[in-house]
Amino acid sequence: MRTEAQAVVIGGGVIGCSILYHLTKLGWSDVVLLERDELTSGSTWHAAANIHGLHDSTNISRIQHYTMTLYKELEEETGQSCGVFQPGSLYLAQTEEREHQLKLQAAKAKLYGMNFYEISIEEAQRLNPLVNYDGIRCVMYEPDGGNVDPSGVTNAYAVGARQRGAEIHRFTPVTATEQEDDGSWVVKTPKGHIRTKWVINAAGLWGREVAALAGIELPLQPTEHQYFVTETMADVADHGTRLPSVSDRDGEYYLRQEGQGLLVGAYEKDMKFWAEEGTPLDFAHDLFPDDLERIEENMMNAIERLPAVGEAGIKRVINGPMIWSPDANVLMGPVPELDGYFCCNGIIPGFSQSGGMGLMAAQWIIEGETQYDMFAWDMARFDTWTTKEFTKARVQDQYAHRFAIHFPNEERSAGRPARTRPIYEMQAEMGAVFGLNAGWEHPLWFADALGAKDTNGFTRQNWWGPVGEECRMLRDRAGIIDISNFAKYRCKGPGAEDWLNAVFANTMPKSVGRSCLTPLISKRGGIAGDFTVTRVAEDEFWIIGSGMAERYHKRFFKEVALPTGTSFVSMTEAMCGFNVAGPKSREILQRLTNASLATEDFPFMRSAMIDLAGIEVLALRVSFTGDLGWELHCKTADQSRLYAALLEAGKPFAAGPVGSRALMSLRVEKGYGSWSREYSPEYWPQEVGLDRLCNMQKDFLNKDAVKNVLEHPAREQLVLLHLNEAETEASCADATGGEPIFKDGKGIGRVTSGAYGYSVGMSLALGFVRDVIPGDVVDVMVLGRPHRAAILEHPPFDPAGTILRG
Repeated sequence: MRTEAQAVVIGGGVIGCSILYHLTKLGWSDVVLLERDELTSGSTWHAAANIHGLHDSTNISRIQHYTMTLYKELEEETGQSCGVFQPGSLYLAQTEEREHQLKLQAAKAKLYGMNFYEISIEEAQRLNPLVNYDGIRCVMYEPDGGNVDPSGVTNAYAVGARQRGAEIHRFTPVTATEQEDDGSWVVKTPKGHIRTKWVINAAGLWGREVAALAGIELPLQPTEHQYFVTETMADVADHGTRLPSVSDRDGEYYLRQEGQGLLVGAYEKDMKFWAEEGTPLDFAHDLFPDDLERIEENMMNAIERLPAVGEAGIKRVINGPMIWSPDANVLMGPVPELDGYFCCNGIIPGFSQSGGMGLMAAQWIIEGETQYDMFAWDMARFDTWTTKEFTKARVQDQYAHRFAIHFPNEERSAGRPARTRPIYEMQAEMGAVFGLNAGWEHPLWFADALGAKDTNGFTRQNWWGPVGEECRMLRDRAGIIDISNFAKYRCKGPGAEDWLNAVFANTMPKSVGRSCLTPLISKRGGIAGDFTVTRVAEDEFWIIGSGMAERYHKRFFKEVALPTGTSFVSMTEAMCGFNVAGPKSREILQRLTNASLATEDFPFMRSAMIDLAGIEVLALRVSFTGDLGWELHCKTADQSRLYAALLEAGKPFAAGPVGSRALMSLRVEKGYGSWSREYSPEYWPQEVGLDRLCNMQKDFLNKDAVKNVLEHPAREQLVLLHLNEAETEASCADATGGEPIFKDGKGIGRVTSGAYGYSVGMSLALGFVRDVIPGDVVDVMVLGRPHRAAILEHPPFDPAGTILRG
């Protein structure tokens, strides 16, 4: 066994072997995989191993499509069979909402060149005559859908990796992972130790235990999961060709051919946890006792849709473990607090994602960044607030609702509240309907009735009207928005200015009281973040960024060493904030302070420490609403007093609280981008209008990468679109994000954010497009159907910015 390696992969399941294979495919041959038992131990060997290409997330769809096309290439390359069966998959919609979801996915498939389209009931009947199509609204067909052999795929990855120089050691448990002073790791086993720059935890069911060796606690929880295989069925055997699989998610089961019978699996409501205190180390190719009563309801749904299932005997039952994260997505990426430790844990649809997941992991490790924005998979989306109790509650909810539609703007209540601030109860008493952001509860909108909840769907929901009232209140008078979720940092010391200049692309403010906007540049030259930096003293700066990305941004901040005597600390928990915005905002705030807020004394993009209602606040003359306004940041202990004072001062002006759903509408009216939607590492500065904020006359983090991309023309451009009102009213729906955009039948882009602009009376969307100019008419696939839209040259609200600067 080698004593040194570029990377050590821990775990010999399908994901660990895929990562090993892709590391070698990208050029690293000095890599090792360690497996405590036999390859495929744990959850790989008993997986149903279905494969499909479409997902609600565009980038995950891309990854799944890559995986599906990889398997046959892998067979040719290695000579190892992957057991690929691709008779196609039928997707059934019993409800209008499921029809919307499937038609939107079909539109995405057309945009990205994937094979997924609607077929007639008659054609579906011909493809799979066992299905009872009564009550089915539409059927989508994915010709490439099917399944693979779990052991075959895993071994093909292993063979491919070995052919390029990788070592694989079975029956070699890892007993310790210890980091040396130089940042390298020593991975210890009974057969010897390996020194490496990268430890890759792909330990599957043992992901928690392996992480704990390095002092890491991962939010993961295993469950039991069952499927059964029928005995030979004459209807299957006599069909002549392999039957396409059936995805009837409204029925909450999945089904495909297995041999001359059928495999039926379910995610039951009466789910069962396993190994809550830790996965047994002696567990390998083991199963749990059959417990079909738990999935009886799901089985009856399957029998109603395919009556032949009810007449078949059961050949075998598989009841094995799966391990879940709180949102059922993988926990992937370098641990932000450690150098050289990479996680890839909590994978559910492993055989649909294994290839793409291995490729993304290899790119991240070798090249420093993935080609796609994978924040949906980034382990940094969770942090210490993700307790065991929260994880269990969310996993239970995810498992029991595995096939439920994840609607736009949907908020699930399981495990909440996780984190609250002092005014949480006050906001609840005011009718706030809360959302979850990085663990924090924050108001989405304010309802008249206490205890009101969101309804969910692809069309306009119960909050559409109240959100409109909040928007009009702010635009006509003023509104008070809780922005405490923004990430807040303080950089202080003699080297603060130099350090910030070395991190961020823009030049830091030279004078006390001035602010600047600046991008943070990613490894490939894209937008890793957007920040507001304010100089509050000669040696002190305050930095405001995206709250949901705070742990993600740690990776970038630690790449530049802090000068001696200079500190950089998070103030997100210690500080809270409000945005008071609207034409009456100055009058409201002036009642609470002796500091002059007149434009000549407090112009746009300026700041000051002021006394407001007897509370010291950092006041910034900025507003994400695009309206006249101030951001006010105070100590968390003062949040309740400040909120009460602002609400009281707003009463004479009929101003009141405003939630984040209204903020979405207001910022879209101004065409403002938002991190993780319009701003991400995938997009270049010139594509989102932030190139003007990159000072190429100074050195900063990843400057060479941005210099390279700035030498190329924009691949596509961020634009604001105005959707046809008659069509959006008829469908009672607005764009929400992810909808493809077509022109003359050709795919030209996709929506990143969408909302109804209440103060301008327009249905709006932000999106990336190519080969268009302002005034061009395009089709936006809202609900999967074309809605005409025009490319706007200017935002409809305050296009010249006179109100914002007034």
